Amino acid sequence: MENTFDAIVVGSGISGGWAAKELCEKGLKTLVLERGRSVVHNKDYPTATLKPWEVSHRGRLTHDFLKENPLISKAAGFGEETKHFFIEDKDHPYIQEKPFDWIRGYQVGGKSLTWGRATQRWSRHEFKAPELQGYGMNWPIGYEDVAPWYSHVEEFIGVCGSRDGIEAMPDGEFMKPFPFNCAEEWMSQKIRQNYSDRHLVHARWAHLTEPKQVHFDQGRGQCQARNMCMRGCPFGGYFSSVSSTLPWAERTGNLTIRPHSVVHSILYDESTGKASGVKVIDAETNEVMEFKAKIIFLNASALNSVLVLLNSKSDRFPKGLGNDHDLLGRYVAFHNYRGWVSGELDQFQDKYYYGRNPTEPILANFRNLGKKDPDLDFVGGYTIFSGAWRGRGKEMSNPTFGAEFKNAQTEPGNWHVYMYMQGETIPKAGNHVRLSETEMDPFGIPQLVTSIGYDQNDENMLRDFFTQAKEMLEKAGVKNLESRDSGQAPGLDIHEMGGARMGTSPENSMLNSWNQLHACKNVFVTDGACMTSTGNQSPSILYMALTARAANFAAEELKKGNL
Repeated sequence: MENTFDAIVVGSGISGGWAAKELCEKGLKTLVLERGRSVVHNKDYPTATLKPWEVSHRGRLTHDFLKENPLISKAAGFGEETKHFFIEDKDHPYIQEKPFDWIRGYQVGGKSLTWGRATQRWSRHEFKAPELQGYGMNWPIGYEDVAPWYSHVEEFIGVCGSRDGIEAMPDGEFMKPFPFNCAEEWMSQKIRQNYSDRHLVHARWAHLTEPKQVHFDQGRGQCQARNMCMRGCPFGGYFSSVSSTLPWAERTGNLTIRPHSVVHSILYDESTGKASGVKVIDAETNEVMEFKAKIIFLNASALNSVLVLLNSKSDRFPKGLGNDHDLLGRYVAFHNYRGWVSGELDQFQDKYYYGRNPTEPILANFRNLGKKDPDLDFVGGYTIFSGAWRGRGKEMSNPTFGAEFKNAQTEPGNWHVYMYMQGETIPKAGNHVRLSETEMDPFGIPQLVTSIGYDQNDENMLRDFFTQAKEMLEKAGVKNLESRDSGQAPGLDIHEMGGARMGTSPENSMLNSWNQLHACKNVFVTDGACMTSTGNQSPSILYMALTARAANFAAEELKKGNL
């Protein structure tokens, strides 16, 4: 009986924490399984308050480490002060049939400790754009189904931003944003003057600028604008499951967290037609054990959740749990981050800014909004993140050491302005993951094979971004413009989505409108694997909203005896 619970949640990150919170609040005895180590808020942030000179290599990584970790060392935010929240390349091998950078963080809290914290709501158009523009399948739900859950999540995690009335990026429950610096304000004004359909505004970020009582009740405090978030925040100034949802769930007395628990598969009971529990391998002892539950939430992150489903084979489901129509692992997509444009402003030489703003402005999507623009050679849209900064040290023709160099540090450098894209990509059956038939990971589980790539739509969208970003910056007076295609592989955006998508029937999807497996109703998938399309906004808050919605539905269905 000690291995029996009302609910099991696989994964403890952004969506897993929300599943645990909602299920525990509903009175369900809930087990959270995490394959990595335990991390406790504040206790396990070893670099959170270190000064630069207190870090062994001043934040840099050794040549030996870089040689051994060519994949993970490319990740945004990865460095000497944060590497303890990422896994090293050797610790979870996979097979890249096409180049794909799979960034993972195995610990209690998962990647909620290292996420980018952008929390824009999807517009109503993004749920309906695939069929309207002819590049995919619509979602089985719309904005109106998710809107109250967006509010539910925003109020609890704390989101700063401004209410702008922009169709492409709906307003929500916001506290005050961090202010623009003078160059960002200039950029916003110039874009507004030159374009009626483009708005450079405060983005929405999961930072507490004005904590409310619910945040103090979580033990969190105001963001201190240190911009050292990925080390773990001792103030709880940004949202993570470690500082927020998991401790909240624990206070109910209904939560059990088990770290070092590698989920092998979900167990299927042929006689009931439902899942009965999960099979787990202890990462420290290699002991194999089983845990039982009435409902199961998969929140291991998109590709790992798909891996677990693929490996959950039975007589009823020889190709993976719920996989009657060869859809599992297909329609994997991501966000296109390859485009960057930057330059310099001559204005505001007498101004600087205060603090280290952990947020940046955003230019909401203005392409193919609500309809396909016949003049564009791509479908979908893109969001643009932007900002301005001023470095230390007056520009020198020959930077060096000595008196000239030291004197130059007493004067700020030029203002630098940048834009980078976050582009929607098209889910395609051919972009898929599957299990290797020959290679195993250290726990004897088949390795994942990734076969995911760009297409011509991505290239056309990238070209349009370069044209539009340069034009906007030029009209704002930005000089010395440079554009760069990073050429990065899919996956480095850390926004992998799909593989077990939502839809209207078992023939076109793995999940229904409540994130249930069509063919196994007591299994829910609410992380990135459930995504039907990628949209152009950051997806994490949608995962949280969908999870809260599904968890409340599951608890009610369980109470009614339907699960």
